[in-house]
Amino acid sequence: MLSAGMFVADRYEIIGKIGAGGMSDVYKARDHILGRNVAIKVLKQEFSEDVNFVVKFRTEAQSAAGLEHPNIVNIYDVGSESGMHYIVMEYVEGVTLKTYIEKKGRLTYKEAVSIAIQVGRGMEAAHAKNIIHRDIKPQNILISTEGKAKVTDFGIARAVSNNTISADVMGSVHYASPEQARNGFVNDKSDIYSLGIVMYEMVTGRVPFDGETTVAIAIQHLQEEMVVPSVYAQDLPISLEKIILKCTQKSADRRYANISELLRDLKEVLVNPNADFVKISDGSQNRTRVISEGEVREIKSARTLPPEPKKEEYAYPAKEQDEEEEEEEGFLNPRLEKAVTIGGILAAVIIIGIVVYLVGNILGIFGGTPKKQKEPDTQESSVINTEKAKTEQVAMIKVMGMTFSEAKSALKEKGLGIWEAGKQASDEYEAGQIMSQDVEEGAMVDVHTTINVYISTGAGEISVPNVEGYDSEAAINMLQDHGFLADRRYEYSDTVASGKVISQSPSAESPAKKGDTVQIVVSQGKEAVAVPGVLNKPQEEAVHMLTQAGLNVTSTSTEPSDTIPKGNVINQSIAEGKYVDRGTGITLVISSGSNKTYYWTKFTVSAPDSDDVVSGDIVLIGSNGTEIQSWENIRKFPHTITANDIENCDSGTIKVTWHLSDGSTSEQTQNVIFNKQ
Repeated sequence: MLSAGMFVADRYEIIGKIGAGGMSDVYKARDHILGRNVAIKVLKQEFSEDVNFVVKFRTEAQSAAGLEHPNIVNIYDVGSESGMHYIVMEYVEGVTLKTYIEKKGRLTYKEAVSIAIQVGRGMEAAHAKNIIHRDIKPQNILISTEGKAKVTDFGIARAVSNNTISADVMGSVHYASPEQARNGFVNDKSDIYSLGIVMYEMVTGRVPFDGETTVAIAIQHLQEEMVVPSVYAQDLPISLEKIILKCTQKSADRRYANISELLRDLKEVLVNPNADFVKISDGSQNRTRVISEGEVREIKSARTLPPEPKKEEYAYPAKEQDEEEEEEEGFLNPRLEKAVTIGGILAAVIIIGIVVYLVGNILGIFGGTPKKQKEPDTQESSVINTEKAKTEQVAMIKVMGMTFSEAKSALKEKGLGIWEAGKQASDEYEAGQIMSQDVEEGAMVDVHTTINVYISTGAGEISVPNVEGYDSEAAINMLQDHGFLADRRYEYSDTVASGKVISQSPSAESPAKKGDTVQIVVSQGKEAVAVPGVLNKPQEEAVHMLTQAGLNVTSTSTEPSDTIPKGNVINQSIAEGKYVDRGTGITLVISSGSNKTYYWTKFTVSAPDSDDVVSGDIVLIGSNGTEIQSWENIRKFPHTITANDIENCDSGTIKVTWHLSDGSTSEQTQNVIFNKQ
């Protein structure tokens, strides 16, 4: 397992683990060559030695590496190291669409359409290269802090080919198309179906099909009619509802022909939301599937059921790691490839699941007593209808006006459940009372049905959304979408990037009235300060000046100087007057004093015993050949000479030129040892 501080490929420094999936772990890392943060997906150790898993893992990168689009998470690199297989991807600062929906309850139709258009554009780019995503779901859609939607995790994407029909059923069951559920031919219309389910969840806050097992959910995709989204979102425009219904037709032929057609209608919604321009072709929906005699025999011959798949725990790079478990994301464990092979049966997995509650109870093939059946009176007497058996029903009671605990107790007596879908302001119901229920009083429902309710926060009060860490413009838009006014002020921050929200008041999730003002504090980044000049200042004084200016003296060094006194500043790493971020480090060079050695000499020159000497010129020459000092036209001898501050020279020569009365000259030299000053 990788940990913070470790390096991958001598390039990517691990910052920390940010998520996990069924096959891989995801880490945030720093690319030290390009100077950017990245996300690294690493195949789990238990799968690294399995050739099939490794191939699937590398296929992910090969499928997506050629995709470059603003609404697709880019693949940067792929490699292996010491038996570890990894993919380097773009790191997106933000949250998954799943988390975003959970926080907001449900989205406005405009916001949902905007996200759907962005996702559709990314899918359009992939489909243009014959790449089907196969796993479109909110967990694989990232919403950046700037509000941009990006499609990620092409983990089960594969180029369209003739063998697509035999590809393993992978994808998340809540969003899987009927053809995926029965392991049939998958094409771009399968992605359109999944996007339709995502749009349904965005505008309603729920998925259309749910159940206790993945098999049960898959059967619903195949057989059951979808509750129209307007039942849960009464303000939903008719155009968007029909788009969702067209995308989620059980017959692929009745869906949009391609993603481009869908994008055109989505854009039209923003212009004419209430126009009825979406056309859904006539034709019967695929209803209850009838199992053939051959399939029944195949079921009866099966001895074991496939294991329930592990719950997916994958959460893509986000601004904040969600600690809650994510919903089930896969309804076939990849290891099922080696355990189950049912040739010629397109619905093997689903049929094997159905045996639990159909064949086992009806035919008694698992040792139970077969149920007595009514004698068939048609030619279809040899087939089994997979429609669910009738269950006991009860009349729904009114829970509005009750507290949640009161409603829970009342519903429990009737064998019903309750789920808090969110909180909303209400002028009719007091805070803490149930203000709405999604099943009307008196409606007949199956026992064990769970209803969704909203709890009142009081008159005119709603929860303030969390906008900390968001770009200021995105934060203001979010607050306005919730009915609040926004006021912002700016502060410097050493930890929060410029333009991001540092804090808010009232705080997130606090109750407030629509129209109230939420004040946000926006970061200006680190404060800029002017660098003071400290050249030729004593070290202690220089450090004090820089500290007072908000800078840090990170290091000092010494150098000799013939001009700057010992202990004073020779050089500063950032020039005087330049503006830098508060807290910036600066280095100083301190004088160690001069490195020169100085000498002096005193010498008496006597004239020769001759009356011909008129005068003399004296020159003091150092041992390095440099003239140190000279004296000219000396006429009185003996003559004493003195020389001081002789640099780095401890000896020399005195040269005397004698001028004679006849106009001629003669020379005399003598070596001299200098004295150290």
